[in-house]
Amino acid sequence: MENKIKVYLASPFFNEEELKNVEEAERILFSRGIEVFSPRLNEVRCEENIGSPLWSKETFMNDRRFIDWADVVVMLYYGGYSDSGTAWECGYAYGTNTPVVVVHLGEDSNLMIHEGCHTNITLDELNTYDFNKMPHKPYEGKMF
Repeated sequence: MENKIKVYLASPFFNEEELKNVEEAERILFSRGIEVFSPRLNEVRCEENIGSPLWSKETFMNDRRFIDWADVVVMLYYGGYSDSGTAWECGYAYGTNTPVVVVHLGEDSNLMIHEGCHTNITLDELNTYDFNKMPHKPYEGKMF
């Protein structure tokens, strides 16, 4: 890699499939020497319990700060099912001109995701995607 790329990894991690996929994406990105911020690995610790108003605010501010820090957002996307937090992270990135690489893991895609991103790849393609050249690949699957 020419430059050390900074990636914000946007993904739900609420069930076994999501955990397996986000762990694989983390492994791929870290093994490529990419600097990664993954909310799963960087959960906010605060004086109050998870789910409290203070925890909620601090988590939101921390995640937004790291989207601003990133050169690119990588989104793990499950198609018709989409975690609202992950979708928000990608919409915010788009609104701040941070490119979004969507890793498609579902059977279809909402046009707001695949049209609002820089490129559309598979988890396997994440192994070789060139983050320095950032080639564009349009979405070619079923959409709604």
